[in-house]
Amino acid sequence: MATQLKSSVIQRQSLPSAVAERLREKILRGEIKEGEQLRQHAIATEFDVSRIPVREALRQLEAEGLVNIIDHRGAVVSALSPDEIEELFEIRAVLECAILRQAIPNLTEEDLHRAEKILEAYERSLGDGAGSSKRGELHWQFHSTLYSAARRPRFMSLIQTINNNADRYIRLHILYSRGIHKRSKDEHRAIFECCRERDVQAATELLERHISSAGRELKEFIKHYRQSS
Repeated sequence: MATQLKSSVIQRQSLPSAVAERLREKILRGEIKEGEQLRQHAIATEFDVSRIPVREALRQLEAEGLVNIIDHRGAVVSALSPDEIEELFEIRAVLECAILRQAIPNLTEEDLHRAEKILEAYERSLGDGAGSSKRGELHWQFHSTLYSAARRPRFMSLIQTINNNADRYIRLHILYSRGIHKRSKDEHRAIFECCRERDVQAATELLERHISSAGRELKEFIKHYRQSS
């Protein structure tokens, strides 16, 4: 137990941000389940910090939509309904197509090379039995590498927050739905090739279809998953 606590100790300057980062990743990985209570004392003990940065971290996660703070119960990991999950993907489609449209003219050869290397790693992860956590990280790295060329940091921050809200459900879907792997691989490769060809219209149309269909499929998956759990 002592070893576990030691490995969890946070040594960063901004304690609230560091605590939030650790908790966020635990939620995204599914280590902390939706509906689970986040007890300040237990978190403070695990990370060897006082309750003050823990309280601030929970407020930050509440602002991101990952946590609800409820009277007389405290902080609880939020649970999105299937309709709310689909809505997140509808928002993603609008925002991500807009930022990709701005990014493509600014993409350098270095940007494209980096994005392709990440895409290749993502493609390998779909076939080598890699965990859903690794795939989720590579998926975001690929998209964010393309989007970053738009040079819109506030836009990117908003997109990342929305992705964080959906990510835990995407990882769950990946874990249980082997059939989506080839389609995901083909769709991401097609989007990348359109970006390389500087075909803004084709790239954004493919991205819109990719995100929208993923949202509809994820909505149905979560419905059935919860009914069978």
